[in-house]
Amino acid sequence: MAVSNLSPALRAPASSRAHPKAKPGYGKRSVRQQRHDGEGDFTLLPERERHIAGYVDALPEGAAMDIKSLARSQPLYGQMAVGSALRALGVAGHLRHVRCLSGEGDQVRWVTRTFWSRTAHDNEWWTAYLAAEEHHPAPQGATEAAGTDAPTEAPEPEPAPKPAPVPAPVPVQPPALVVPQQRTAGQASAPVHTAGNPSPAFAALARLGRTDSRLALSAADCAALEQAAAEWFARGVDADYLTHTLTAGLPVSVDSPFGFVRRRLRDKLPPRLPATTPATQATPVRRLMVECTECGAPGRPEAFRDGLCRPCRELEPA
Repeated sequence: MAVSNLSPALRAPASSRAHPKAKPGYGKRSVRQQRHDGEGDFTLLPERERHIAGYVDALPEGAAMDIKSLARSQPLYGQMAVGSALRALGVAGHLRHVRCLSGEGDQVRWVTRTFWSRTAHDNEWWTAYLAAEEHHPAPQGATEAAGTDAPTEAPEPEPAPKPAPVPAPVPVQPPALVVPQQRTAGQASAPVHTAGNPSPAFAALARLGRTDSRLALSAADCAALEQAAAEWFARGVDADYLTHTLTAGLPVSVDSPFGFVRRRLRDKLPPRLPATTPATQATPVRRLMVECTECGAPGRPEAFRDGLCRPCRELEPA
């Protein structure tokens, strides 16, 4: 009758190589709120897996977890054996390889982390844990406290210094305004602009005659039509769009450029664009994806069973 080997996890013998640290943001991450002594959690594993599990469990937070680093730092097993042991530990529920989006704003990058648990957990536990990590990731610089029983509280921020009083600006006398001449007694006055600095609407109207001589307008014409043209700019069009619309399909001769442009400004006024609604906003970027322990393919946590993607699970012997 076969008897299971219930000896505790094998302690890795001393190595001449110190285990390297991973790049900032990468490496080992212990799950929160686990016991400090985890030797009893590895007793049912085979000898090789018990040895690798004991070695990984003793590594500090942020230690390199790639196969080459683990094989170089302990003398008993090579890269193939370490890779097989990590895969078996993933199936047993002790670890998950994860890609995380680290950083804020435009300064973000994908990093690879290995979440480690002394206690083996099932797929449902890992799915829930990683989903919580995606929505509430650990703050940067808190890696050393990730494996403790209670989270470390961040220090309270110092109050911001009060801004120095700013002296009141000295009022500046505006330059003289040029009031355009009205064409008719009943027509509303056009918007005014400073001399030598015409508005975009006034400038676009003034260039019509240079684009097509049939729509040559005087300075008084441009001033009278400035308000109507400014409404086009307020609806998001530019000078090129306005010019193209006003000059497209002109008749052979235009008897009254002012009346013709005034009518087109009114009849062809573009619609206002609707405001952006939350439904049309971009989909939030995923901040966490699990990697298959066997092939490294990324995906959502719920798509993996025992740390393996579907193709790798189908290759498992029956």
